[in-house]
Amino acid sequence: MKSKVLFFLTFFAFVTQGVVAQSMSDAALDSLMAKMSVEEKVGQMTQIDLGVIAEGGICALKQPQQINLVKLREAITKYKIGSILNVGCGSGTITRADWTTLLQTIHKENKKLSRLKIPILYGIDAIHGANYTKGATLFPQQIGQAATWNPLLVEKANAVAAYETRATGIPWNFSPVLDLGRQPLWSRFFETYGEDVCLATAMAHAAIRGMQGDSVSSKYKVAACMKHFLGYSFSLSGKDRTPVWLPEREMRAYFLPTFQEAIATGAKTVMINSGEINGTPVHANYDILTTLLRDELKFEGVAVTDWEDIYKLENLHRVAVNKKEAVKMAIMAGIDMSMVPNDFQFCDLLVQLVKEGAIPESRLDLSVRRILRLKRDLGLFAETMYTSKDYPNFGSAAYASISY
Repeated sequence: MKSKVLFFLTFFAFVTQGVVAQSMSDAALDSLMAKMSVEEKVGQMTQIDLGVIAEGGICALKQPQQINLVKLREAITKYKIGSILNVGCGSGTITRADWTTLLQTIHKENKKLSRLKIPILYGIDAIHGANYTKGATLFPQQIGQAATWNPLLVEKANAVAAYETRATGIPWNFSPVLDLGRQPLWSRFFETYGEDVCLATAMAHAAIRGMQGDSVSSKYKVAACMKHFLGYSFSLSGKDRTPVWLPEREMRAYFLPTFQEAIATGAKTVMINSGEINGTPVHANYDILTTLLRDELKFEGVAVTDWEDIYKLENLHRVAVNKKEAVKMAIMAGIDMSMVPNDFQFCDLLVQLVKEGAIPESRLDLSVRRILRLKRDLGLFAETMYTSKDYPNFGSAAYASISY
């Protein structure tokens, strides 16, 4: 009797911390994968912008965006999409109620129409607080956070950002930026933790701890996304998304440690450098995406592209003759999920490549397993949304005091 009481007390403590027990074992995930068609696997590797399924399309400026059910149902039934991002073309802030309406519509339709009921993973750039939600607590940009020289404070700030992001129903945050601030001309310098490797590495650890905590399945935590792997901030011109020339010794000494620390701390996802290193686009670089990231650093999470970066292998970097070849290059290099984001060509092309034998289905399995494991670890198979009552501290004075 005593052991039963102890069990229930322990379980109650676990639940009250907001932690959702993992709903599926690895064996269950493998069983689920065995039921998936090629199209369903490709869908899991596809991330589209909210505008694709919204009224007015990708350029609609009206906020909040209204879901177009016909478009959403096509995305779910025909393309089996696994992820959605953003707040829409207007990039404005919307209320928690707006987020709830939007996300509940997506999850309700997905549960109704999806054959295997795999949850859709929603992502957002909550880069210094839940900045796309009205009333959320905002913090200084990362360069300002680094200026505090206080990792514990940065951890608290990221914990608040996680809490308030999850309060909107979003479990995936495209943050922190772990690029080192070594190019003063770079237009995104303010997003870094500065130029010092030791300080930036300490802040990387703090940010991941704040966002993910001891269990990312907690309804108060989100999956972090370290970005942009690798050397993105050291562009020769200082302009965004432009070439980097970086000797390996310098790359390892200065630009790798923040990512290495984040991986050791348990970062769940990584976003890839939009540019090129020493003449090779990173989205097509097997040495960076697989040999270094997977084999050497032992990263087991999800690697997502940045905005439209697979297509850019054709139309910007000019290393692919067409989009189909670009998709092949990126997937075979090590990309798990394509932030497409404005159409479904990626789905069609990747399905073609697999059915033609140009990409083995076993390669898709590597990525899909990582994506499903992430969704499992976030607790999404158990619960995709929580009520507003679960987040009484949203926008509170106590949270605001941390940002002062």
